[in-house]
Amino acid sequence: MAGIGAGRTVQTVQRRDRGLRAHLAGAAAEARIAQDYERRGFTIVRRRWRGRGGEIDLIARRGDVVVFIEVKAARDFARAAEALRPWQMARLYEAASEFLGGEPAGLLTEARFDVALVNGQGAYQIVENAFGA
Repeated sequence: MAGIGAGRTVQTVQRRDRGLRAHLAGAAAEARIAQDYERRGFTIVRRRWRGRGGEIDLIARRGDVVVFIEVKAARDFARAAEALRPWQMARLYEAASEFLGGEPAGLLTEARFDVALVNGQGAYQIVENAFGA
């Protein structure tokens, strides 16, 4: 019996460690992408903004344009891109609509969705207006 309990404890610790590493890697990827947007003249107005619809990694603004940024990190760019699922896109739309509801122009605010793909070496690609023209 003691061996079973010890095995579960080791597995629990390993899962927790993987989760912590993933959380820290995600936070580092978001910070790197935020820096890129700031360098290009955007202001980051929210990080990990949570609405009823879900969480948006970064929200940036330049002039009257609001940019919702989803950051996806994985071993390579293809896997990062594959990690964005249709159900997640729907949740992002819902959360963005809620955020825009608080803007002076409401849902008429000019907005777009960008996706930032970050690979295991820390290189990144930003796909502007990733959810459609």
